[in-house]
Amino acid sequence: MFDKKIILGSASPRRKTLVDQLGVECEVRKQKVDEHYPTDLDPYEVPIYLAELKAQPLRSTIQGGEVLLTSDTVVIHNNKVLAKPRDEKEAFTMLSGLSNDMNEVVTGVSLYSTNYEETFSVQTRVFFLPLKEEEIEYYIKQYKPFDKAGAYGIQEWIGQIGVKRIEGCFYNVMGLPVSQIWKRLNEAFARTDGIRP
Repeated sequence: MFDKKIILGSASPRRKTLVDQLGVECEVRKQKVDEHYPTDLDPYEVPIYLAELKAQPLRSTIQGGEVLLTSDTVVIHNNKVLAKPRDEKEAFTMLSGLSNDMNEVVTGVSLYSTNYEETFSVQTRVFFLPLKEEEIEYYIKQYKPFDKAGAYGIQEWIGQIGVKRIEGCFYNVMGLPVSQIWKRLNEAFARTDGIRP
């Protein structure tokens, strides 16, 4: 199996937990990056662009036996990227728009080691039930989803009461498509290091 140390270029506790649950050694190594992207970029290319942007200042720190993992997750609704809400009003507007509709959660992932590099994205469709105004207001006040793209965390109360179904990887909606990461790392290092998945 994959036995290299993952260097996680993210301060997200959710992503750290997901990597830890894979049973691999993991170290957080983060550098501040200005997470802006060209305004004319296709929405589905945004998370890949940002994942690569986050990787750039950390690549020179990677040594043999380490793999750098950076990622970015966006919510796309009506072909528009929903970023993290700045305040309660913006969060309410986002969630009202997602109510009784489908949105796509797209995570871009960059993997890098001294002899391997790959960037890819994973999409998951999330279908919301109709949400009442008081439900949206309660969620925002209790959970303060200002650090979450699209103003929601599927693992929280809003996901329990408001998500009708998903198509794709649940963990991708949380911020990291761990099954794809595991698969690709095992395939890559089975080829380069002789480690069998």
